[in-house]
Amino acid sequence: MKYFFFLMLGMLCLSASVNAQNSPLGVWKSIDDKTGEAKSHVEVYQKNGKLYGKIVKILTDKPDAKCDDCKGSKKGQPVMGMVIIEGLQESEGTWKSGTITDPQNGNVYGCSVWVESEKPNELKVRGKHWTGIFRTQTWFRVK
Repeated sequence: MKYFFFLMLGMLCLSASVNAQNSPLGVWKSIDDKTGEAKSHVEVYQKNGKLYGKIVKILTDKPDAKCDDCKGSKKGQPVMGMVIIEGLQESEGTWKSGTITDPQNGNVYGCSVWVESEKPNELKVRGKHWTGIFRTQTWFRVK
C-alpha cells in the first residue's frame, strides 16, 4: 500500500512538472522576423484568468523607444514596460481571443499563443489581421 501511495505521488509530481513546462507563463525572447535578431524579453503572466504579456527588456539599440504610431492610451508610451499581449482566454491548451500590439508600427492584431508539448521552451505567437491573414512567430523561453 505504501509503495502504491508513493508511486501515485511521484506520477502526480511528474504530471505537474510537465504541465508547468508547457505553460506559456514566464519570460520569452521575441525574435525579429526580418533580421532573425532577438528584439526583447516579454513577460507572459496571468491576471483575472486572462493572459497578458509585457515587455520587460529591450535587446536592441533603442531602449528608450516610444510607440509613436500606437493609438489611444499607448500613443507615445515607452515600449519598455508596454503591455503588448492582452486579454487572451484559455481554450483547449491554446490561449486566444485577445490582442497583440506591434510597437514598431502601432498595429493591433488578434492573438493566440500556445506551447507545443514536444517543444516546451518555444512559445508560438500568432497575430491575425481582420482580413484573415496571419503570421506565427516562435519566441524562446528565457531561463
